[in-house]
Amino acid sequence: MANTSTRTLRLLSLLQTHRYWPGTELADRLGVSARTLRRDIDRLRELGYPVEAQRGVDGGYQLAAGAALPPLVIDDEEAVALAVGLQAAAQSAVEGIAESSVRVLAKVVQVMPTRLRHRIDALRAMTVPGWDGSAWAGIDPSVLTTIALACRDNEQVRFSYTAADGRRTDRDTEPHRLVCLGRRWYLVAYDLTRHDWRSFRVDRLSVPQTTGSRFRPRELPAADAAEFVRAGLDNMPHWYRVEVLVDAPAATVRERIGRWSTVEEVDAEHCRVHMTAESLDWPTMALGVLDADFRVIGPPELLDQVRRWGARFTGAVRTQET
Repeated sequence: MANTSTRTLRLLSLLQTHRYWPGTELADRLGVSARTLRRDIDRLRELGYPVEAQRGVDGGYQLAAGAALPPLVIDDEEAVALAVGLQAAAQSAVEGIAESSVRVLAKVVQVMPTRLRHRIDALRAMTVPGWDGSAWAGIDPSVLTTIALACRDNEQVRFSYTAADGRRTDRDTEPHRLVCLGRRWYLVAYDLTRHDWRSFRVDRLSVPQTTGSRFRPRELPAADAAEFVRAGLDNMPHWYRVEVLVDAPAATVRERIGRWSTVEEVDAEHCRVHMTAESLDWPTMALGVLDADFRVIGPPELLDQVRRWGARFTGAVRTQET
């Protein structure tokens, strides 16, 4: 690395990922000699970072345990992951989490470099919350931000897509929105090959590239992108279609879980809740945060799950009482 400042930041980032780094391995990761590594370590110490050294054949470096360190250094992908995680927490139904997450997210984005802040802002603006915002496993953050920027700029995107049956095709699309739904990310876009709207699972999408071609946004045949994805999932046989009667006003239920479900008013004190999910865990948790009695209409698997959870929680209480 020719840029000393960049190399120093990289060194600090590596030291923060492990308690101890052998000197030879650390030098190899940075592509420098042992002598240059020692100079960079001294530079970090001058900046106030307490780096401890162990001499000898197996010598190495580590940050002092329990020391008060300057702010952590994170790379681009870590910054995107942090912002997405905070945004998900900001949409949480857990009391006290949402407001704090919004404040932290605002602070984090404010101190990011301009180029990175634009990526985060695009991702936040172009994402529609559906079921929950924790969908992240297996997704390259750069893929999300590439798609989000294309959605924001109305720029066509080309990518390879692997269908459920394993077939791989190349797609040219007009991207509309990203959606977090059922612990997964989806891209809602107009497919220029099939001349129709489609939703694509982002974990099955690879090598997205903007083409430079701009387009005029088309009218989505749904109330919003999350509703479009939900409607498509309703036609998939392996997803659960949840229906529950809740002993609470529709307005109260919508305020708490409305972004993840469809709520229909029955009368002033009761409502009907519909959800579509790949797993019954999240519907069960959503019903739990309502703090209201409910009756399961379907599917039967949900009733079995509620029974299992109830037995587990009751057992925990009995354990404490004995």
